[in-house]
Amino acid sequence: MRVIFKGAFYFYKKIISLLDTSSASQHKHWYNYWQDSLPPSWLHPLLILMWLLIGISLRLTNLTTKSPWTDEFSTLVFSLGNNFLSVPLDQAIAPDILLQPLQPNPVASIGDVVHNLATQDSHPPLYFVLAYLWMKLFPSEGGLVSLFAARSLPAIFGVASIPCVYVLGKVAFRSRLAGQLAAAMIAVSPYAVFLAQEARHYTLAILWVIGSLTCLVIATRHIQNRTLLPIWVALFWVAINALGIATHYFFTFTLYTEAVVLISLAWLQLQNSTKFSLLFSSPWRRIYAVAVGTLVAGLIWIPILLENKNRGILTEWIRGSRVGLDWLSPIFQALGTLIAMISLLPVESSQALVVIPSGIVMLAFFIWAVPILLRGIKIQLQHPENRIMIQVFIGIVISAIALFLIFTYFLGIDLTRGARYNFVYYPAIVVLLGASLAVCWHPPKEIKSIGKWGINGKKAVMLIWLMGFFSAVTVICNLGYQKYYRPDLFVQLIQQISPVPVLIATTHKSYIHTGEMMGVARELKLANSPQNSLFLLAHQYQDPNTSTIALENTLKTLPRPFDLWSVNFHAPVAEAVKTCVAETKSLPSVDGYEYELYHCQ
Repeated sequence: MRVIFKGAFYFYKKIISLLDTSSASQHKHWYNYWQDSLPPSWLHPLLILMWLLIGISLRLTNLTTKSPWTDEFSTLVFSLGNNFLSVPLDQAIAPDILLQPLQPNPVASIGDVVHNLATQDSHPPLYFVLAYLWMKLFPSEGGLVSLFAARSLPAIFGVASIPCVYVLGKVAFRSRLAGQLAAAMIAVSPYAVFLAQEARHYTLAILWVIGSLTCLVIATRHIQNRTLLPIWVALFWVAINALGIATHYFFTFTLYTEAVVLISLAWLQLQNSTKFSLLFSSPWRRIYAVAVGTLVAGLIWIPILLENKNRGILTEWIRGSRVGLDWLSPIFQALGTLIAMISLLPVESSQALVVIPSGIVMLAFFIWAVPILLRGIKIQLQHPENRIMIQVFIGIVISAIALFLIFTYFLGIDLTRGARYNFVYYPAIVVLLGASLAVCWHPPKEIKSIGKWGINGKKAVMLIWLMGFFSAVTVICNLGYQKYYRPDLFVQLIQQISPVPVLIATTHKSYIHTGEMMGVARELKLANSPQNSLFLLAHQYQDPNTSTIALENTLKTLPRPFDLWSVNFHAPVAEAVKTCVAETKSLPSVDGYEYELYHCQ
């Protein structure tokens, strides 16, 4: 096995080395070897195909082994044209009733998808409409919507980002090598794999970000050359921006970063020219037209956004006050997300023997890799044609992170808590990475080695890529970017401890809490559990006692014996619960499910 791996790795190295124009004689040898079977024009498509195969293999591996969590349940329900209103509240219900919104609805239409999102959710409808059409192509699983169908669509969009980011890197730096290395890195990026394995809309949003940044790059070159932006680019840019907003409202953050970059370019032109009329020249007028078109495409969502303000409960988890060291948390969260875009070993494992070595390896890797990557960026900045592009992408990243911190510290909305929101600038990170690695792969003549230990540049690139690959494996094994909820473990615990019927009770404020219980009900159904299980969603209005009263009334109607599992139940203890015997022995914790067990005899 080791010999096969070394042979494949050597072959990979030789194929990639064809991109290096520094050693013509060596290339001539390999050209002679390949000229009968592989025309040189096929080289780059072949490499893109290789990255695609690696990317799709990683994204489809263990695609359905991880239980869906609450956000994914909202995707499943709304994409079917269903809603959560059919689930009864304040009464004991069977698992099949709780899972009814996950059943394919043959009479639901695209109009139902759009209506339910507009009245009950806080997201625009484009992705959900595409998911509605996609999931119709797959049969149900045990009467419920196919999880593979729901997750395979974002996986496909994630794979599509590989050739797209190649184009972005190639256009930005006029280098197929930079584009190839950017594509190679996004294929194995743990962050990209994490987003692609969730039934959510972030991989589609990333495609729109890549498209919009490509238009920004083209516009930047026309501004530099003081030439007119082609009309087809302007129209394409507006269309991409409109689709991005229709996929996720946070796409507007990308538009904000692009505006910052364009304003900076205008300021630089004014510094180099005393003619203020330059800002009203033909290149800028067409860019202003793009801005107006994008603004119009965004304004149509204002009424829905204003309506969403009344559903603030859906975003309650990213709000809250800060005390003491909590003020530093957003900084470390933002830094952690940046790190995990490149490398993420099993530091989230529950075993210290796994966490400690993984942390040490990651620390050593970044101590070694960061100077290499920074040197690559520095060298690119010394290249007159590439300097402006490096500045553009750095401006995208810095302005996006600054916006996140403004929302966090000044508006009390901690966007750094959701790693997935960083999709707004993630492609810029990948392209900067590709540009830096291109320097490592083909360094200037005066640089003989890369890094502190004199490692050859190509070997450094391979080591960084391999770290990304093993990090992606960490994600697909649920050892990195772990799911917030583990209903599979919770159901196993119930089956081990409760030999009698069970009532699983939780407080309910929104469909988020319905999704928490749906995860448990789905696992019970998949396990074909013979256990008689009931669920209580005790709706909580402004007065927490309403949930207590609902539980009190339900307990009085159930025949005994049964076990009460109070899960994420945030309300005063009901009097009827006090007649049951609380479990006193220590029970294992389960991610996403804070519980107490009572034996009601």
